[in-house]
Amino acid sequence: MIAYSETVERFVSDVSTGLIADIIEDGFHASFGQRTSAAEKRSWGNSLVALSNILNHPEIPDGMGVAVEFRLPKTSKRIDVILSGLCEEELPSVVIIELKQWSQAETTQLDGIVNTFVGGANRNVSHPSYQAWSYAQLIQDFAKVVEDASMRVSACAYLHNMASIGDLYNIHYERYTSKAPIFTGTEGYQLQQFILSKISSGDGCNAIELLKNSEISPSKSLADALKSMLEEKEEFILLDEQKVVFEQCLEMSKFSSKKQVAIIRGGPGTGKSVLAINLLSRFIGRGMNARYITKNAAPRAVYEARLSGHMKKSRISSLFTGSGSFVNTSNNEYNVLIVDEAHRLNAKSGIFSNKGENQIKEIIQSSQFSIFFIDEHQRIHMKDIGKEETIVHYGEKLGAEIFYADLTSQFRCEGSDDYLSWIDSLFTAQHEVVNEHPNHQFDFQIFDQPEQLFSAIEEKNTAGHKSRVVAGYCWDWVSKKDPTKMDIVLQNGAFQAKWNLTEHGSLWIEREESISEVGCIHTCQGLELDYIGVIIGPDLIAINGQIITDISKRSKSDASIKGIKKLMKESPEIAEEKGREIILNTYRTLLTRGMKGCYVYCTDKTLSDILRSGCGDAFPGVQEE
Repeated sequence: MIAYSETVERFVSDVSTGLIADIIEDGFHASFGQRTSAAEKRSWGNSLVALSNILNHPEIPDGMGVAVEFRLPKTSKRIDVILSGLCEEELPSVVIIELKQWSQAETTQLDGIVNTFVGGANRNVSHPSYQAWSYAQLIQDFAKVVEDASMRVSACAYLHNMASIGDLYNIHYERYTSKAPIFTGTEGYQLQQFILSKISSGDGCNAIELLKNSEISPSKSLADALKSMLEEKEEFILLDEQKVVFEQCLEMSKFSSKKQVAIIRGGPGTGKSVLAINLLSRFIGRGMNARYITKNAAPRAVYEARLSGHMKKSRISSLFTGSGSFVNTSNNEYNVLIVDEAHRLNAKSGIFSNKGENQIKEIIQSSQFSIFFIDEHQRIHMKDIGKEETIVHYGEKLGAEIFYADLTSQFRCEGSDDYLSWIDSLFTAQHEVVNEHPNHQFDFQIFDQPEQLFSAIEEKNTAGHKSRVVAGYCWDWVSKKDPTKMDIVLQNGAFQAKWNLTEHGSLWIEREESISEVGCIHTCQGLELDYIGVIIGPDLIAINGQIITDISKRSKSDASIKGIKKLMKESPEIAEEKGREIILNTYRTLLTRGMKGCYVYCTDKTLSDILRSGCGDAFPGVQEE
């Protein structure tokens, strides 16, 4: 999607009217379905005037395309400007330009990171050359037309308010400045020559349109890329705040005089697991004693399966471990422990929950540096105690320095922040309700019949898009003891299906034959698919314009609610709140497993109508029945 796309002549004319920011704002709303901030609008006015002065020159070829705010495929990130035309070989060519209003920036010790004044304070951010290069790399990795049309992709940064380049061309950043040069406000001629070296003639925005409409290559799933990542190959390009967090964690790992704790917050699809595996790869490459930890067995089983045949099983098991493995370890036995899905941590360990004191405390105690990736809205079990305040409590108690960071950019759900905001407004009751149905990018569909949902998911899977159906845990797992029986029976028996088979276990999502089965939260949390089909059971319904949760509709087979009945007797209010949290977090998690689309069937027609039409003003929150 693009907010603005015109020839260079029209762009210069629009800037000359003084209305360019208004024109782009209207295009932004039309394309992205949302308004932008006043600060971003001001930046358009300032930066695009400076760029227009560069492009309003006789040597710039007529008909060269100018696109503003081009959304990168698979993410919520946007490129400031793309110029398009033909190179000397008469092949399509595009130049990515990142515009910065900075007046100064300072070097840091971190790779590809500088410090400058943004957002009201001095912050570590991506070096402009790294940012421009990483965006260009993502275009080359995902836009199929780049290879098909032999398209040339170049990148640079234009810092029009900066008089001299200063520290930005420090040798420390040469790896990136050599790939994407920087130009200051006094280097207009040099920027013109760079553009002319890449674009010899105009194309009437043709290359921009090719990119806009390009088929997106199948996404590299984290599990598929795991082997290469552990060999320190760049399978995933880290963007913006991902890069900053990555480098800061690497820097923190160098210190040994005091314990370090990093708390990395991030919602679904913000790249928590990608960062975790990238960090594991780098730490292992440095010869450090590092481990990747998840309480949920499913991600570990998938990663281990993908590495089978490439690494010895004993080494695989030593790298990926459960959260209850640190009850008896000594202080600082590990250099680094990386905890993915930290919200799923328990207090006690062991099969009978009778070992240790608290998994968070034990992990911090066992390592010099502990990294916790957390999303508190994904706690889906009575035993889940992973909270930021608990990590801080034990970190401070054990004398650790604590570092905080946030991952905000969306890399799942087709990069649709709208979709995530809409899901959050429905299922966390802590966000402003989104009034428009988010259907700009992400393929979100409601089905009236469960067999229609299954057929659509099977069709996607057959077409090469890894797809599966999951459901809320509202049906007993009767087939576990009697394989002749069906677990999920809907519409008076018209639809029947089984939970994922016992022999598949945590590898359910990997087995081709499992397309006919239904998974649950326990076999998909921490993983992703191209398309996810979600059956919402009777534990989530709608009455009189409000979404109602009913924990009594959960299956007695569901271990995640074990103890809720006892809690109901002891403290009904706490039990109701806990049950509500589990149900809402479960569906929020299930509905955000898809990278390309999510298809939904609701057993409650009223809820189905709500999801189909959008939430609107009539749904101020959720209630417990």
